[in-house]
Amino acid sequence: MKIAVLNEVSACARNRDILFALEAHAQITVLNLGMAHPDEQPQLTYLQTGIMAGVLLGVGACDLVVGGCGTGQGFLNAALQFPGVCCGLVETPLDAWLFTQINGGNCISLALNKGYGWAGDINLTYIVRELLADPPGRGYPLERARSQRESRDALGGISRAAHRALPDILSSLDRTLLSPIAQSERFMAHLEGDERARRLADIIRGRRVELT
Repeated sequence: MKIAVLNEVSACARNRDILFALEAHAQITVLNLGMAHPDEQPQLTYLQTGIMAGVLLGVGACDLVVGGCGTGQGFLNAALQFPGVCCGLVETPLDAWLFTQINGGNCISLALNKGYGWAGDINLTYIVRELLADPPGRGYPLERARSQRESRDALGGISRAAHRALPDILSSLDRTLLSPIAQSERFMAHLEGDERARRLADIIRGRRVELT
């Protein structure tokens, strides 16, 4: 399982807490592709990390994105603008487990400043533990599993119907949104190393790409 970690500027000091929480789980590969330090350049806002989440999930470059921002609301809304993204706001371990079991989502948004006080890193460790505790989509309560699976499938259909294709979306975005992403070399190197994502990398870098 590949998990991409995408921190934006206001909460990038929590990046090491997220990585530490994920280290305990040997069955995953962690891709740390956002900001890792407050003085790092370029500085990415939740708008950029939301776009990055949509790109990674859209081409299958990862299985799950762990992102967030100060309150978690900004990243949540940015990521949900992209096709195939099922993102939940997760503030407690119970949120994490229920989101995984009922919604079977592929992206979580963490509140990394609001309420992140004493033992915030411990809460994050428990969130990650419950997020990965059981196979996703089993349902809760179990007698609702079939109905919940049908709802997930229907939601996926709504997402496909409501969005344009990723190349078209990225090509229509203002360059001021994409420029910081193009300068984020860890992220871009990962895209350009993945054959499925190279076309999107070209669009992000501003190269001319034929849309079909």
